[in-house]
Amino acid sequence: MAAAREPMIRVIAMPADTNPSGDIFGGWLMAQMDLAAGNLAMRLAEGRCVTVAVDAMAFLSPVHVGDEVSFYADLLSMGRTSMKINVEAERRTRFETATVPVTKAVFTFVAIDEDRRPRPVRKNATPTPG
Repeated sequence: MAAAREPMIRVIAMPADTNPSGDIFGGWLMAQMDLAAGNLAMRLAEGRCVTVAVDAMAFLSPVHVGDEVSFYADLLSMGRTSMKINVEAERRTRFETATVPVTKAVFTFVAIDEDRRPRPVRKNATPTPG
């Protein structure tokens, strides 16, 4: 279960992040997921990485203003220059400990050099347990 892991990032959903219906905007969630996945990608690649694809995005439950949202990232696979990272988000009210899954997706990153060209990632990085 994701709650037993350490999140890559944890944020509080704020009023400025809402859509016209008053729920937290899906684009905000996706941006936070990209930050979490990017954090893991750069750590594994030991340098700069860029997002090249997002697959299988699923919104499972709404996020409300004031909810604490935790984003978990796990390496699924690694190629010569790229990494696939699974990201899952859970929310909880700030007054409870129970969490609710809200979204998940797979992000693909490519490690890049100073000239913004693909570069090999380190060979000894291994997928994280999921």
